[in-house]
Amino acid sequence: MDNTTLWSRRESAIPRGLGMMHQVFAARAENAEIWDVEGRRFLDFAAGIAVTNTGHNHPAVKAAVMAQLDNFSHVCAQVTPYESYVRLAERLNDAAPGDTPKKTIFLTTGAEAVENAVKIARAATGRPGIIAFGGGFHGRTMMGMALTGKVVPYKTGFGPFPGDIHHVPFPAPYLGVSEDDSLVALERLFKADIDASRVAAMIIEPVQGEGGFYAASPAFMQALREVCDRHGMLLIVDEIQSGFARTGAMFASDHAGIEPDLMTVAKAMAGGFPISGVIGKADIMDAANPGGLGGTYGGSPLGCAAGLAVLDTIEAEGLCERAKEIGDRIVRCCEAIRQADRGLGDVRTLGAMSAAEFVVDGDAERADPARTARIVAEARQQGLLLLSCGVRGNVVRFLPPLTIPFDQLDEGLAIFEAATKAA
Repeated sequence: MDNTTLWSRRESAIPRGLGMMHQVFAARAENAEIWDVEGRRFLDFAAGIAVTNTGHNHPAVKAAVMAQLDNFSHVCAQVTPYESYVRLAERLNDAAPGDTPKKTIFLTTGAEAVENAVKIARAATGRPGIIAFGGGFHGRTMMGMALTGKVVPYKTGFGPFPGDIHHVPFPAPYLGVSEDDSLVALERLFKADIDASRVAAMIIEPVQGEGGFYAASPAFMQALREVCDRHGMLLIVDEIQSGFARTGAMFASDHAGIEPDLMTVAKAMAGGFPISGVIGKADIMDAANPGGLGGTYGGSPLGCAAGLAVLDTIEAEGLCERAKEIGDRIVRCCEAIRQADRGLGDVRTLGAMSAAEFVVDGDAERADPARTARIVAEARQQGLLLLSCGVRGNVVRFLPPLTIPFDQLDEGLAIFEAATKAA
């Protein structure tokens, strides 16, 4: 079996709408390494798009899932509930930012979590409007696409989308959008498009994922909290990509010192097993009537078992602190490259949610997606799996498992440096 043959079979069997970054078919994986069907080893700086923060096949996660399989794989929490669902909810309620009592519901995908957060916000406020941010990504469902602030490839050809969704610019100083610009645009929105009294909630990624790893500052998040409080709207923080120690805190919201009304989580919460959730203030979470929330696979027993093991691992292995060290090493490498490479225009990180943005001759307005694609391809040839992102397609994002050995991290960064020179 080889990658070329499998890719040919993929072309015949799977629609082209399911884009695939690398023509590398995984056969096995352990911690920060993947071996393909041809036996070739790759260092994994993608982590399944920030899913395997605890590494591939972490022993504690694997053992927890195997133990759960000995009991049952599925009964549906809405039919016969199980203790692990309750226990995981209790632990996440305790871990969520702020002192207000919390409740949590579990679902299956990040997009499903976003959909339910919007449902809960509308039920709690009796209002229809939702405000999102340009460059944000919130999923591929119809509501998820409506909220997402990036047209290609996520929204092209799929409209019309649900109404009463409004966008304002996300602050990105490197791109010339200040926090004041965003706040002014928000106030203008209330005057030109929707009265603030009709807005149920505002949803924001504290660090934009697909949008390019731009982080909202603590001051900006605090300003949004004030706006929401002033107008009686809810603040939904999408922690799907930024949660579970990735940014050097359990949740990126912790850096801002704010308490979200609702928080969406998924990706890394179960180390690779499908589960997502909405964590929120208890009175808000109780706004929906019984039966209004749920899903057949929501909060699967395997996902709950894995999620509990992930929380144990984050604490036992000090992964929040480790994320900071990983991010520091990535930044040091990228800054050294930038000294001699005007095409590496910006380097940024929050914990281990790190990015390098490529432009033409140091000009922030002239994105270089072609070179970015070449870097990703060259790195793959040398045994490193990277992801690109950004509205302009010119950002390389670094998402190694937080459990990666430092010698492997340094090995991968050396490959990245060589790839930038080759490209």
